[in-house]
Parts: sequence; C-alpha cells; structure tokens
Amino acid sequence: MSFEQRLIQHWYGTPDSGLWWLHPLSWLFAGVSYLRRALYRWGGLSAYQPPVPLIVIGNLTVGGVGKTPLTLHLLAALRQRGWQVGVVSRGYGGTAQQPQIVLPSHTANHVGDEPLLYAQAGFPVAIGRQRAAAVRTLLAAYPQLDLLLADDGLQHYALGRTLEVVVIDGAQGLGNGRLLPAGPLRESAARLATVHALVVHQPGDLPPRLPDLPPALPRFTMRLTPAPFYALSAPHLTRSAADFAGLKVVALAGIGHPPRFFATLTALGLVPVACHAFPDHHRYTVADLPAEADAIVVTEKDAVKLRGLDNGKLWVLPVAATLMPDLADWLTSTLKKSVYGQQTA
Repeated sequence: MSFEQRLIQHWYGTPDSGLWWLHPLSWLFAGVSYLRRALYRWGGLSAYQPPVPLIVIGNLTVGGVGKTPLTLHLLAALRQRGWQVGVVSRGYGGTAQQPQIVLPSHTANHVGDEPLLYAQAGFPVAIGRQRAAAVRTLLAAYPQLDLLLADDGLQHYALGRTLEVVVIDGAQGLGNGRLLPAGPLRESAARLATVHALVVHQPGDLPPRLPDLPPALPRFTMRLTPAPFYALSAPHLTRSAADFAGLKVVALAGIGHPPRFFATLTALGLVPVACHAFPDHHRYTVADLPAEADAIVVTEKDAVKLRGLDNGKLWVLPVAATLMPDLADWLTSTLKKSVYGQQTA
C-alpha cells in the first residue's frame, strides 16, 4: 500500500498506528491556522472588502466535495433571479501568474480547469493567486456585476465576504475529525458554527462527526443528476449508458474524489473495464489515453483539459446539481434583507 493510500485510510477508515508522527504536525498546523484567522479577526491583518456582495463556496476538507457543480448551479440559478453574477478563483492547476479574465478560448493548463469550465458556460470569470486582485480585475472588466461567487477560498481571509456556504461530502463527512496532516481538515470542525449555510452532498445523511451546530443554521441537500453522455469532438452526439454495451470502455477522472465518478457510472449500469484515477487538476498527456479502449468516459471538468488530445473516443458525462430546499432562493432573500435592507415576501 502506498503512503497516499495509507493516509486516505487513516483519514477516512481504520486509524494507522504507524502514522502517529502526523499528530504533532497537526497540532502545529492548528496553531498556525488559529493565529492567522485571529490576526484578520482582530485587525492585525486587513482584508479587502469588495464593493459588491461576495459569497464564498468553500469546504473544510481537502479533496473534492462537489463545489464545482454547485458553483455552476448557483451561477445559473442566481442569473435567472436577476443577479449580474460573476466568479473569482485562484486558478488551481494553471500556469498564469497574474490576475486575468478567463476566456472560453483559454486552455486549462493556463487558467485552470474549473475557471475555464465556468467561462465556457458563459459566465464572467477572473483568476488570481491573490483573490482580491482577481475581484478588482473582474469588476474592472464587468462593472455591471452586482454579485460575486468565490470558488473555494473559505480559508483565504485576505478576501472579505458577505456570506459563506460550506459543502460537505455526505458519505465521507469530516473523516477522523483531525486537522492536516493527521486528518483531512483545513480548519477545525468548530468553524461550521460561524458559516451562513451548510450544503451536504449526498449520498449519505448528515455526517456523524459534526460538532453541535446552531439550530438556526440553514442546511441544504445537494444531489447530482447525470445527463446523457456526449462526444467531446461533437457535443451534439449523445449516448446513454446502454449504448456502450459490448464496447471496451475505460473511465478517467482527475478530480477531487474520483471514486464518486466511478460509482456514478456503475449506478448508470456502465461497467468500465478499467478506471484510472488521477490527482485533482491533473494535466493529461496522450500517454494517459488507453489506446486499446473503444470509448473513454470522463467528467466535464476533465473534458476541458482533454480537448487538445481528443482522439475521437472521448465521451463526457455532464451532471446537474439539485438543491433541496432551494439555495439560490435563500441566498437571494438573505442578501436582499442583510445587504440591501429589503423585505421579501
């Protein structure tokens, strides 16, 4: 078993006594994290407050919890409710060093896979290693924007925010409840008591390792519904899972939690002959595409990184997020009351 596999098992499964030495490092991480947040809270460090409301979509754990489909859903749903909404991101996985607007013609290697996905969906996007600079860049290019979403950045306290929405995987929960590197947490679980809304990504119920939460904390459930597969080279061509019968299908996933994608394929009745998991934001090469496969199925997040490598065998599985109750309605109502002082019906 590799060290990475042992670490994941230690975080989410059976504790590994051989990794005891991670615990002192976790205490050190906790101390640094607490001090940093305290400096922003007490004024030792100053945060940039955007001139328009900003909602952070973040998580407490490392790895994928479903923030990307949630952000895409909220961008569309908030636009439908009349908001002029854009998104800022750090641009993980991209080589861009300076803040910039993301265009649909950019490559994922340059701007990052998630920002490119948002831009190709038709939304204003800016990236920047310093998110305050990304906000300024976005508002300079799109002065009509009256609402911003920050993809990730819950722990980026240099950027002020109006609301915080935290996403938790309903199956993995908070793992062993420890901070990095002894556990998967970026911040203590007690941080949940200070956020404005909690989204639990199914499957699973509310994770059992959560601390006592304020009774009034709004909670939402998110489910991802797959749509038909489409050909990367010709998006108008679609297939159902049954249409792959008799073909040698290989699944690739370079996302935060690849097993979720593979489990979705199984639930659809598609059983690949092989499933290859890559690190989040993985940069694909031709060598990653199995030549012996009749069809290769990937996520939309992977698809934006594979366009230049398309061999005619790539099929994309899009998913759409559904929130219960309606998170976009709640955000709109909360913003109008807290920021603009408007009463809603």
